Amino acid sequence: MHLSKMRKRLDSAAGIVKAAETCAEAGNVENAIEIALDVERLIYEVNTFLNAANMINRISKT
Repeated sequence: MHLSKMRKRLDSAAGIVKAAETCAEAGNVENAIEIALDVERLIYEVNTFLNAANMINRISKT
């Protein structure tokens, strides 16, 4: 379940980055940067999931 949530967030992040890339290629770098910053929340959430999985893994080995 958590892996699915992580994948969905990463897929969303990839879509956002693709939109930012399209803007940058069209010469609208400022808009591209604004769009790219929307990835931050998704990456934070995925990183939090990874940290939790790592902690659970370490605890289960003790």
